[in-house]
Amino acid sequence: LCGNYNIDTTDDFTTSSGIVENAAEPFALSWSVGDCPVNIPKVCINSDNEIFADEKCHPLRDPSGIFAKCYDHVPTDNYHKACIQRTCTCGTGLQQCLCVALANYAKACANQGITVGDWRRATNCTVSCENNQRFDYEMQVCNSTCLSLSRPDPRCGVEDAPVEGCGCLEGTHLTGGLTCTPKAQCPCHHQGGVTPPGPVIIDGRQCKCEDGELLCSEDCGCTQGKVCVHCSQFSIDTAQTTCASLSKPTSAVQSCTSGCYCPGGQLEDHWGMCVTVDNCTCQYSGRVFKAGQSVKTNCRTCTCHHAQWSCVDEPCPGTCLVYGNGHYQTFDSKWYRYDGNCQYTLVEDGCGREAGSFSVKVESVPCCDEALTCSRTIVLDLLGNVTLTLNEMKVTRRLQGGWASLEAEPLYSTHTVGLYMMISVPSRGLTLIWDKHTRLTVILDDRWRNRVCGLCGNFDSNEMNDLQISGSSVVSSPLAFGNSWKTATPPCSDVTNEVFPCQRHSYCSAWAERRCMILRGDTFKDCHLKVDPEPYYQACVLESCSCEFGGKFLGFCTAVEAYAEACSDQDVCVRWRTPDMC
Repeated sequence: LCGNYNIDTTDDFTTSSGIVENAAEPFALSWSVGDCPVNIPKVCINSDNEIFADEKCHPLRDPSGIFAKCYDHVPTDNYHKACIQRTCTCGTGLQQCLCVALANYAKACANQGITVGDWRRATNCTVSCENNQRFDYEMQVCNSTCLSLSRPDPRCGVEDAPVEGCGCLEGTHLTGGLTCTPKAQCPCHHQGGVTPPGPVIIDGRQCKCEDGELLCSEDCGCTQGKVCVHCSQFSIDTAQTTCASLSKPTSAVQSCTSGCYCPGGQLEDHWGMCVTVDNCTCQYSGRVFKAGQSVKTNCRTCTCHHAQWSCVDEPCPGTCLVYGNGHYQTFDSKWYRYDGNCQYTLVEDGCGREAGSFSVKVESVPCCDEALTCSRTIVLDLLGNVTLTLNEMKVTRRLQGGWASLEAEPLYSTHTVGLYMMISVPSRGLTLIWDKHTRLTVILDDRWRNRVCGLCGNFDSNEMNDLQISGSSVVSSPLAFGNSWKTATPPCSDVTNEVFPCQRHSYCSAWAERRCMILRGDTFKDCHLKVDPEPYYQACVLESCSCEFGGKFLGFCTAVEAYAEACSDQDVCVRWRTPDMC
């Protein structure tokens, strides 16, 4: 889950079977041990939760608050978003959900050696332990639960920052109900289920839960050619008995769980059948592939072989996207937001080192009644030859220095495809796709890798250095980054404050969230495992909060179009438009 540490952020979602996923969920599930519950939807339950979350998560952004001393060591953006999300989706016990989110940040600070002080008292998160428990800021967690009696405790032997919380006294163990109990009263954990002490029937077998350990009779009732394994009589390592397990790391500690397994020399495939390793299946984006089948994804052709994906790299073009009120996705897939009304360098190959052969500049055209972007002017400069300007839903051309096209092949071509205008420059390996409003997609051939700069980043497969200002240093602030790429003319002032439309138009916020739920809902469900909808949803809410109910502003439609196009790139075509929607 931590990635592969190869200084290439575009392949950090490499699954245990060797293929790169585009969404977090299938990537994370590929590294799971055992069955996992379905993720909680990232949706606010009601407006009261939303108001509570906005107010109570504010200490993570308060420059004079209890956490302020840690800001320079641990950025708060992701923790603040997680706090909002956790509290928003909390069913009951809002304060408890909030405190868990704040505790995550406090622990991250502790990992960096920063003690934030008595943050629990400052945020009304004090802990009252049960009578048989005690609170400590350095609680020992190894082998302290009833669960650890049923299976090895993965927390043992792991170095970690101090762990705070309530814990059990010596000789007792923590149950799932967060109470301490003697070992004899511990429940047993088996294949994701929990059973109380005493006799119990599991899968037709007579079992007994004693001292947190489950002991069962011999008869398993196996089908489909599987055989019964009893760990209490003949302990074997059952951790790697499926095709999916072949790609996962093995533990130094042998793990045995009684049950039905394929006979020796065979493995259970993704359909539950026993097969040889040569016939093992593979999984990608929720789909199962037979041995020998191939799939094309992320500029690679991958073939299923021995439950692993064997992939061959292909030349990979880079795609940069900008739309709406300054939502950017760089060539290296970094998302950020910057909305200024100056002219900016989106991408160029000169980068101050040489004359360069092309540049793409953009300028936001504000709406008539407020500082929101209603359209975007694009200037494509094919240096020394011709300049193309895209605005007001048309393209104009200006020749440079008396240049005239006498080549056998034209320098560029312009044509309309559906709702979009496309400009292709084959000799430069450059393509622009414009929706005639605010959305622009720039596609560069693989030859430009690590040879460009601008608001689209440097196209080196590492999103961590994409905010590289004009002058080569990397910054963390999108405002400083965006301001550095202003063009010399016409003169224009820097952006100093980020505008949040949902705060300016609070009456639009709930409407925007309901409207944008189409991205998280059933309409796009076939795409969720291939393209993470979350950054597109957040951008959609901001765009829709800039709403004019008369329909003049197309921010919502543009935001949904961006996700639909990303899905189409992954071969998922979604019919989302209706007579009442876009």
